[in-house]
Amino acid sequence: MPAPKAVRIELSDRERAELEARLRRRKVARGDALRAEIVLLAAEGLSNLAITERLGVARMTVATWRGRFAERRLDGLADEPRPGAPRTVTDAKVAEVVTATLETLPAGRTHWSSRGMAKASGLAPSTVQRIWKAFSLQPHRVETFKLSTDPLFVEKVRDIVGLYLSPPERALVLCVDEKSQIQALDRTQPLLPLRPGQAERRTHDYKRHGTTSLFAALDVKAGTVIGKCMPRHRAAEFRRFLDTVEANVPKDLDVHVVMDNASSHKTKLIRDWFAKRPRWRVHYTPTSASWINQVERFFAALTEGQIRRGAHRSTTELEAAIAAYIEAHNANPTPFRWTKSADDILAAVQRFCQRTNEVQSKCPETSDSGH
Repeated sequence: MPAPKAVRIELSDRERAELEARLRRRKVARGDALRAEIVLLAAEGLSNLAITERLGVARMTVATWRGRFAERRLDGLADEPRPGAPRTVTDAKVAEVVTATLETLPAGRTHWSSRGMAKASGLAPSTVQRIWKAFSLQPHRVETFKLSTDPLFVEKVRDIVGLYLSPPERALVLCVDEKSQIQALDRTQPLLPLRPGQAERRTHDYKRHGTTSLFAALDVKAGTVIGKCMPRHRAAEFRRFLDTVEANVPKDLDVHVVMDNASSHKTKLIRDWFAKRPRWRVHYTPTSASWINQVERFFAALTEGQIRRGAHRSTTELEAAIAAYIEAHNANPTPFRWTKSADDILAAVQRFCQRTNEVQSKCPETSDSGH
């Protein structure tokens, strides 16, 4: 039985422009773009079979959208309402849950749980979870922050970020710090290794076998690290580490050192060491702003990649594992890429301070208590 003759499609200028826009638009759904292309090809006089072969879709799909456009024009390309039960949670109820989550606390608790909110609102826990997900609410999570009170915060940020984004010519920029009191921990029973369908398992308890401190200097441009473990982290150890760094950097370059305000970094011993070496220049980070020192990012990677899951029966084993990690890192170094300008950072801090002040002004009992 011959197929029915395809309906003829003629487009107005407005319709053609809209369909072509849907076809070019990057964020349009793939289905909408396909429907627009079917109609545009139909308007060129192509048969349903020809469109089917060109687009690789079912002939019924082409006939359906061609017919719906001919009958209802652009409105015919929209999805029809899907079958299903009507909504049982009103917008007012959703707003009630969101407001309660943001502005109230359950009796005797510090935050809402989905079951607690479900009981208070008369909804199912799964419904509360969907509402929280839709509004990006996570009452069970908490994050920490610390605003620097350094009176020279702005000047120090501009100085250090300037070194990262536009380092001086014929100079090294080294981020220096120590990761102190790294514990050599061993589990009380052997590890059960990873296998298909089961994660690596270990005992929750452990044995302590001493501590070590890692002194590290990160070359910002090259991404390499000079590291040395020592049993303590006093000024004397820091001085010895600076000697190690000096022996491993080119003699004909200036050296800019970024480090924090730890007491061991500012003793007379350390000040005299730098005073005797005019090519070494120190840049102190603002107080409570360790995030601006890039070596902290290396310490985080070391903790994740070696220390946290490692099992070490002595500080000697721990120090060997750290040295192996640094050697592997230096074999294929990847510099950390600093992207924020000083203006971006200061603007973000300003917005955070303004938001904090707004919250404090709405909670006079909190500000009066000095917290």
